[in-house]
Amino acid sequence: MGDSGDGTKMASKVMDLIYWKDTERTGVVLTGIVVGLLSLFQLSIITVVSTVSLAVMCFTISVRIYYQLLHALSWGDGQHPFKSYLDLDISFTGEHADCLMRKAIVMTLSAADTMKNLFFVGNLFESLKFLFLLYLVTYLGHLCNGLTLLIISVIVLFSLPLFYQRRQEEMDGYIAKVQGRIDSIKDTLQRLATGGGPPADSTPGGAKPKGQ
Repeated sequence: MGDSGDGTKMASKVMDLIYWKDTERTGVVLTGIVVGLLSLFQLSIITVVSTVSLAVMCFTISVRIYYQLLHALSWGDGQHPFKSYLDLDISFTGEHADCLMRKAIVMTLSAADTMKNLFFVGNLFESLKFLFLLYLVTYLGHLCNGLTLLIISVIVLFSLPLFYQRRQEEMDGYIAKVQGRIDSIKDTLQRLATGGGPPADSTPGGAKPKGQ
């Protein structure tokens, strides 16, 4: 139960960041991630990681020494400035680790089975959709690289949920219309793929399918 509670708290903190519950903290996290990703355009990932780690260590050590100095001068209570982070439990019990491992194995095998069916045309319609998706990805690769897409994804992650929360009714209506149009197109394509004709006109006095 404790592991489940820790996971829930971690998920809650992540959601607070995404929905900008603490504007200052979210701004710092978003800026740090975007700047770090942008720096990869000019520097190697090893250089970026080592430089960021060096900067963080210089900051934390300086703050730790400063608090120790305040305590030595009787101007502070001597409490560790990063105690909340040190007390954060990120360990897993053996049972929880086994559960996560089983889930990872199941997901991996499920993904492998899905890819097998797609590549070896287990379902013609699904394979055609996957072929079209691959074409879009190759076309997208000519426009920008994966790092650019990652930066865009991070920005969208921190902006789209908040935008959706503020305009939920409008977005739900628009999504419902798009989903209805997609379902209609999928139904038509499935009928054509299986040799069927277009759906019958459901309006009064509309045309009936042949044979009726």
